[in-house]
Amino acid sequence: MDTQPAVIPRQLHVGLIGAGIGRSLTPAMHMREGEHCGLSYRYDLIDLDVRGLSVSDLPALIDEAEAQGFAGLNITHPCKQAAVVLMDDLSPDAQTLRSINTVVFQGKRRVGHNTDWWGFAESFRRGLAGVSLAHVVQLGAGGAGVAVAHAVAGMGARSIEIFDLDPLRAKALVDQLQPAHGTCTFSVGRDLAAALDTADGLVHATPTGMAAHPGLPLDAQLLSDRLWVAEIVYFPIETELVMLAKKKGCRVLDGGGMAVFQAVKAFELFTGIRPTTGRMMQHFNSLRTMI
Repeated sequence: MDTQPAVIPRQLHVGLIGAGIGRSLTPAMHMREGEHCGLSYRYDLIDLDVRGLSVSDLPALIDEAEAQGFAGLNITHPCKQAAVVLMDDLSPDAQTLRSINTVVFQGKRRVGHNTDWWGFAESFRRGLAGVSLAHVVQLGAGGAGVAVAHAVAGMGARSIEIFDLDPLRAKALVDQLQPAHGTCTFSVGRDLAAALDTADGLVHATPTGMAAHPGLPLDAQLLSDRLWVAEIVYFPIETELVMLAKKKGCRVLDGGGMAVFQAVKAFELFTGIRPTTGRMMQHFNSLRTMI
């Protein structure tokens, strides 16, 4: 008869702060992987919309989580930039991006990280291995766009041309990232058709294509099979851009990998355990088919 005492799972409590996050797949991914790793893993949604709160309440929410013994927090729209000034320390990438999506409580210190850029880079390396990064065109210069452009430059891009409906926002991205990437030239795009004529690939980092914002982010005639196309939208996984790019014969990366790998890195930061990425990807794929 086995008289060994039962192993008591290590308890971990984390949460996600953001607005309209009720359909997020992140909690389920974290908790399932935690269970596989022998953890008692609790992941709470702290939805500003549900609670009738705003970004101005973020300091109190972080204080509350820290007081309750949370190991950390994920942070999403619209709080990623506002959370930066509430940290004691920032990772180097978070300092560059001035945006965080992960907070780790270490003793009495709060450390802010950004795993969005890493998530995109890992997904790209696996899904678009070997493509040229000599000249990349990116649509979107918002918070996600800054993280993605940082990732693309870090992977070796020599030129990234940024297009945004707001040219001032595109210029702000260029001014923010250029000092951190001496071997990559950032520029504000002016003529999308001309840029795509000489580009190797297209990165899409706007909300267009999301379930709530259907449509294409560019004229369909501008895509050709010379281009690779990387999408960050993952709900739905088959955006109109992804479907069009596949039809045109482009090499395509959907947004699912970024969603999974940002969670992979956040899980590792929270737990100190390197998760099984294939298992998390499988779980993500099963989850998205149910919603």
